[in-house]
Amino acid sequence: MFVQSRDDARRFFCEVWRKAGAGQPLEPLETIIAQTITAHPEYHAVLTDTANVLSHEFDPDGRQVNPFLHMGLHIALHEQLQTDRPAGIRAIYAALAAGPGADRHQVEHRMMGCLAATLQAAQQAGAAPDETAYLKDLKELERYG
Repeated sequence: MFVQSRDDARRFFCEVWRKAGAGQPLEPLETIIAQTITAHPEYHAVLTDTANVLSHEFDPDGRQVNPFLHMGLHIALHEQLQTDRPAGIRAIYAALAAGPGADRHQVEHRMMGCLAATLQAAQQAGAAPDETAYLKDLKELERYG
């Protein structure tokens, strides 16, 4: 997904959702995005109102979830799991998902919390994300179930 702006990214998500709803063929990345959107019915209405969503400002303090950020974290995690980068993330996910009563979607949400914290720390430091710290946080999830 190569976009130049926030609006381009939002348009892309909306277009993928439209295509999926119309039964049109999807590119591999579009399929991942459509699956992510499908798993989040609370965002479906937002994605069908492209004009409104382009001008909408989501609360940066987190009182209102930004659906594009949330779904973007799901997609980033999906890519990390596919490539096992950082090395070991796939095994951590498998262990968490194999736990008693584990729900894969909720496992992703827990892991996304670590990813979001890692990205925020990198942004605040003006540095690249610290994969070692990220893996440490993920292993803590695994350790404490």
